[in-house]
Amino acid sequence: MNLSPDQIVFHDFGFVKLNATIVFTWAIMATLVILARMATRNLTSEHRRSRWQNLMEILVTGILGQIREVGLKQPRQYLPFLGTLFLFIAASSLGTILPGYHAPTGSLSTTAALALCVLVAVPFYGISRQGLAEYLKGYVRPSIVMLPFNIISEASRTLALSVRLFGNMMSGAMIIGILITITPFLFPIVMTLLGLLTGMVQAYIFTVLATVYIAAAVRST
Repeated sequence: MNLSPDQIVFHDFGFVKLNATIVFTWAIMATLVILARMATRNLTSEHRRSRWQNLMEILVTGILGQIREVGLKQPRQYLPFLGTLFLFIAASSLGTILPGYHAPTGSLSTTAALALCVLVAVPFYGISRQGLAEYLKGYVRPSIVMLPFNIISEASRTLALSVRLFGNMMSGAMIIGILITITPFLFPIVMTLLGLLTGMVQAYIFTVLATVYIAAAVRST
C-alpha cells in the first residue's frame, strides 16, 4: 500500500521522476482552469444565467463572506489567493471518488508548498497594507527581545499548516487501504465518503487559518 502519491512513479527520466503527485497536481490545475473558463465564458447580469455562472457566484460569494467574517475589510483583494487555495485543496479531495486517483495533498511536498505560499503571502499583504517599516516593527513588539520568538512563531505556524493537512490526508488514505484489505465491499465506500468530508473540512480550515494569518499581518497595531 502506498501511503504517499510520491511513491507512485509513472515514468523515470533519470534526474526527474514523474510521480502521481506531479501528474494529479497538473490534472487538478488543468481541470480548474477549464471549469473557470466554462463558468466565465458567457457571463451576464441578467436574471437568466447559466448553471456554471450560478455555481461560480455561489462559491465566490461564500468565500468573500468568510474572508470578511475573519476581519479583512476588503475581501476582494485577497480572493484570488485564498480562493485558489480553497479550490485546489477541495478539488484534490473531491477527486478521491475517482478510481486510480491519488490526492496530491497526501504528499508532504504539496502541503509544504501550499504552506510556503501562505508564508510568502502573509508578509506580502502585510507590507502592501502597512508599508515595510511598519510591518517589520511588528516583529519587535513589545520589545526587541521578542524578535527571535516572533520569527519562530511565523515559521512554526507554517510548518503546522503543512503537517496538519498532510497528516489528515495520509491518515484517511491509510484507513481506507486497511479496510479494503479486511472488508473489500461496504466499509471502504463509507470511509471514502468520510474521507471526502474530511478533505473538504481540511480545505476550509487551511483557508481560514491562512486568512487569519493575513488578517493579523495587515491589521495595524
